[in-house]
Amino acid sequence: MDTTALTGGLAQLLMVLAKAVSVYLFVLFIRVLVSWFPNMAGNPVIGGVASITDPYLNMFRGVIPPIGGIDLSAILAFITLNLLESLLTASSIQFAAMSAGF
Repeated sequence: MDTTALTGGLAQLLMVLAKAVSVYLFVLFIRVLVSWFPNMAGNPVIGGVASITDPYLNMFRGVIPPIGGIDLSAILAFITLNLLESLLTASSIQFAAMSAGF
């Protein structure tokens, strides 16, 4: 079994996952921005974005309750996703270096 091909493939998979997390971060950012404009709630595109992001945000809403009517759970959600993206990217780079023989 060729470990170089295995580590190279794993590096590519981790990079794809990191890019997927990056896209999700963008969608989450759009969701947070749109939440500042309640009159856009009836838009079907916004409803789709909400259906994708709300289950993730709901995990953090139980941890950080709204303070003065302001939902701070999105901050923890962003920090968590940024950490995950960084870990995936760093792991991908590490596996790519291993497959290159460094």
